[in-house]
Amino acid sequence: MRIRAVVLAGALAAAVHSSTAAATPTVDARAYEVVNAATGEVISARNAGARLPMASITKLMTVVVALEHAKLDDVVTVDQDAVGVSGSGVRLRDGERLTVRDLVEAALIQSANDAAVALAAHVGHGDEDKFVAMMNGKARQLGLRSTHFERADGLDVAGHVSSAHDLNRLAQLAMREPVIRNVVGVRNTTIAGGRSLHTWNDLLGSFPGLIGVKTGHTSNAGWCQVAAARGRGFTIYATILGSPSRSARNADLAELLSLGLSSYRLASVVSASRTYATADLPYGRDPLRLVAMKPVLRPVRLARSLTERVVAPAAVGLPVREGQRLGEVHVYDRGKLVASSPLVASRSVASPGTAAKVGWYTKRTLHHLGGLFS
Repeated sequence: MRIRAVVLAGALAAAVHSSTAAATPTVDARAYEVVNAATGEVISARNAGARLPMASITKLMTVVVALEHAKLDDVVTVDQDAVGVSGSGVRLRDGERLTVRDLVEAALIQSANDAAVALAAHVGHGDEDKFVAMMNGKARQLGLRSTHFERADGLDVAGHVSSAHDLNRLAQLAMREPVIRNVVGVRNTTIAGGRSLHTWNDLLGSFPGLIGVKTGHTSNAGWCQVAAARGRGFTIYATILGSPSRSARNADLAELLSLGLSSYRLASVVSASRTYATADLPYGRDPLRLVAMKPVLRPVRLARSLTERVVAPAAVGLPVREGQRLGEVHVYDRGKLVASSPLVASRSVASPGTAAKVGWYTKRTLHHLGGLFS
């Protein structure tokens, strides 16, 4: 086997260096983080691990835990504790019956505090503290080490904290749930009782590619949001905590998302038309080209080289069939595997018959003998 490593700088130049990424904006907030969900790479951050109040972004975990223990069509009888909760709400009434689906939509779109408490009471069998313990257990399970919950709605209380880094991770997990993914992309809808819901996410419908996820605001937390925007082959998540105003949060978040989206290009890191290696064949046959089984596209960070590692035989025996797997190519970004593909034979080559083999050996022998007397 032959192993070859190459730094891919020029090969991807056209795809990767097609534009210049935007400069990191000045963010007027306590903390932020921008991450590429496809690669896990942090693009930009400040105080991303700081433990800060998160306001209604809390409701992402409220809904995640609720959906693990209740079905969307389950009917919830509104608990008295959910009636009259301060802040944003949908005016739930004591004893009123709504589905879990309605309450999830109210909690995530309208950011309704009463809907979040109703879900907590339903899953916690009337005990919100029990539900909050489940939220904290889920946080530990997910490795959200800077996160601790005291309430299901996110209203200000001592010790109710998270971090920009943890909330980016929580949002990515939540968006794997189809119901959450669909709901956080809704701007307006109606639920039971003729209640109209309107999103607090000002970037929905105005920022290209935005797909969610959750806003938050209290006097202690400031203006907060975790947002996700889809690029070609990747999704950027950005979290801001503690902006001084709604307009500042929106403007800074749009710039951070733009920074993330402009930092990558979808590039062909493995090409099906390229010869990655050649292998010698016996009996005087022309060398065999080894090509990738299939092309591979990956989001690639602008102006950063990749490393390619080719593992292939120096020679192969006959017969060989077209498409036969004979090696592999791996592509790395700073030591992390980002793509791979088998290398296969570009053509079929049959094994020669006995007469052809004898003729080839005879010809080679005569050639060597001629060399002795030349």
